[in-house]
Amino acid sequence: MNTLRNKVQLIGNLGNEPEIINLESGKTLAKFNMATNESYTNNKGEKITDTQWHNIVAWGKTAQIIEKYVTKGKEIAIEGKLTSRSYDDKDGNKRYITEVVCNELLMLGK
Repeated sequence: MNTLRNKVQLIGNLGNEPEIINLESGKTLAKFNMATNESYTNNKGEKITDTQWHNIVAWGKTAQIIEKYVTKGKEIAIEGKLTSRSYDDKDGNKRYITEVVCNELLMLGK
């Protein structure tokens, strides 16, 4: 059950072209955002679509696959874990971000 403690699975579409960063250490990092949609009917009978945006990061071989094959708008399924971190922006304000660290990727659609 330890593997279920922090596990995220998402199916959605890329909202931007992946940003690929090749680090001096030789590691590859891919960063992108992904939209997931959930539709429901409200009490007035109207169909409502709720879109959530997720920040995704991937390392190593997964990042290299993303660099080669994944583009904006592409539908993918990912599995990973949630991470939170903080950083100081250019004005010195502390910012917090939650990301999904992707360790598995499945390309869907055409």
